[in-house]
Amino acid sequence: MPTRAPRRPIDVHVFPSFRAAVKAPWLRKVAAEALAAGDPDGAGGVSIAIADDETLRSLNERFRGLDEVTDVLSFEGESGGAFPTAPDGSDTIGEVVLSYPLAVRQADEHDVTTEEELALLVVHGVLHLLGHDHEEPGDEARMQRLERQALAGFFGATVHAGGA
Repeated sequence: MPTRAPRRPIDVHVFPSFRAAVKAPWLRKVAAEALAAGDPDGAGGVSIAIADDETLRSLNERFRGLDEVTDVLSFEGESGGAFPTAPDGSDTIGEVVLSYPLAVRQADEHDVTTEEELALLVVHGVLHLLGHDHEEPGDEARMQRLERQALAGFFGATVHAGGA
């Protein structure tokens, strides 16, 4: 009889001004699908934060030296000091921080729903935490395939991937 994978801890923090629009249980499901697609045998969880443009701009400047807003940042333990690390003994592989206002703008630009854009950004950020990247064409194709796999259960085959 197959053993069931352990439930991974997934913490979601939504800035108060976005709580009416963003539901934490749904984000947990999206993150769980990303973890399952990118690391099916893993046990580590993630933390997801839905923030504003200024928070992402500030984090982007502080940790990447770029004084501009970005849609998603992933903070992992193996970053060589570039990003904050999870506390020792934590069951999390890292944190994904998203700009809700930028996700809304990008959804309009990509002609998708805000929910689709948020889901893509969560999946994209989690896959980065799992060591996936898109710097080389082969890596980009693999990452987009994993994004589509994780998002298929929510949106079918029509969701765009690779826009993050």
